[in-house]
Amino acid sequence: MTTMNISLSDALKSFVDDQVGAGGYSSSSEFVRELIRKERDRQHLRGLLLEGATSPPGDTADADYFDGLRGRVR
Repeated sequence: MTTMNISLSDALKSFVDDQVGAGGYSSSSEFVRELIRKERDRQHLRGLLLEGATSPPGDTADADYFDGLRGRVR
C-alpha cells in the first residue's frame, strides 16, 4: 500500500477525528479511503447516467414490453 500525506486545517482534522470516533472507523486513513471509494463510485454512476442520457431512445416500456420480460424470466 502506498502512503500519501495530506494537510488539513484544525477544523477538518477535528471533523475527521470525530468521524473516526463515532463512525466505526479504525483510523483516519480508513475514513479517507471510504470517502475516496464513494467519490469514485459517484463519478462512475455519473458517467453511466450521462452515457444513458446521450444514447438513442430504447424500446417503449409498455405492457407488451413487460410481458416479454416476464416470458424471458420464466
